[in-house]
Amino acid sequence: MRSDLVDTPLNPVPDAASCVGVRTVDGVLLRLAWWNATPGAMWGTVLLLQGRAEFIEKYFETVRHFRDCGVDVVSFDWRGQGGSERLTRNPWKGHVRRFSDYHLDLDAVFRDMQERGRPKPWFVVAHSMGAAILLARLGRGPSPISRAALSSPMIGLSANIAPSYGRAVVTALSWLGCGRMFVPGGGQSSIGTKPFENNRLSTDRVRYERNAAIVAAAPDLAIGDPTIGWLATALRTMRALSRPNFPRKFETPLLILASGADRVVSTLATVRFASRLKTGEAIIIEGARHELLMECDICRDQALAALDAFIPGGDRPARRKL
Repeated sequence: MRSDLVDTPLNPVPDAASCVGVRTVDGVLLRLAWWNATPGAMWGTVLLLQGRAEFIEKYFETVRHFRDCGVDVVSFDWRGQGGSERLTRNPWKGHVRRFSDYHLDLDAVFRDMQERGRPKPWFVVAHSMGAAILLARLGRGPSPISRAALSSPMIGLSANIAPSYGRAVVTALSWLGCGRMFVPGGGQSSIGTKPFENNRLSTDRVRYERNAAIVAAAPDLAIGDPTIGWLATALRTMRALSRPNFPRKFETPLLILASGADRVVSTLATVRFASRLKTGEAIIIEGARHELLMECDICRDQALAALDAFIPGGDRPARRKL
């Protein structure tokens, strides 16, 4: 596990950061960081959940935003990526045995937040894979969070990422013992270090290249493409999330932010999911690619405005203003 946070000229570590290791019940060591609110208001805590192949450093700009809003911020790296413990001999493989293992990560972080007295109410902002993990975890029973906002949730993959004929192939290969191999055509190159032109993640060159510079400074934070096993278990999770009755389970208020020009996950699947919620809704940010919080200002500002309006709900003291 990496024990520090990476500081680069275009992406300095926000002030007063704390970085520690947190161990899950199955023994995996996670890298976790937290920041107290800038004004010291301590009226709540936002937990940032990353997507696949991401790491804490990508969210420094978002950390500053929420600290300035008056909340504490916690973030961590999922098992097998970022600065957390890797699960294969080849550290570049994005692998997990089953998606429910990620729930152990989430529960370990909740325990750490409780033990350290992180101020309540607790809110979650979850991106892509992190949003899928959170939804699956919420579907299993009560959680300590008051509200959750989901950015480009991985409820279904874009057709050009996982065509229907590929699902059967991936499942078969996994059953044949090939689960730790890269997906067909995959390799060690991180998606965030590929050329900006025609990338799937963001239309903002500055933010895209800023994130690539983090990997250049600390290559150990990056992972390449997923393994066959990761994709097989991810597809099973998405299939469960897409069942018509699954969204009706939730009592936790949800806000779903979908990217109108997403080429990683299916915006249609996201909107369909949101339409079945009892306590949630979807907002589509037109023209945005997959990483809403790394997008150009016009898209990112819309996403942040929605988050700032939704997260406090009725839990925040009236005298505090975002």
